[in-house]
Amino acid sequence: MVRTTFSGQEIVSVLTGFGYIPQSHKGSHVRLRYENPDTGEVRLVDVPLHDEVAIGTLHSIADQCGAEEFHNWCRWIDAHS
Repeated sequence: MVRTTFSGQEIVSVLTGFGYIPQSHKGSHVRLRYENPDTGEVRLVDVPLHDEVAIGTLHSIADQCGAEEFHNWCRWIDAHS
């Protein structure tokens, strides 16, 4: 079974390890920015720094990251956290 329970800090840690850069911190949310070095495409990802990110929010974060398949994205986060 795929793990789908992550803290916001776990997600931020994994994403920053793969080139996402924190842009701002407002309240309990962090905005990360990623620019693809090959295409120049920019992605902005908002992550709440909650102890457990709600499943709907997790889906939204995966979409913001450009994930094609949610469970594969969760496996990727789990493998690198």
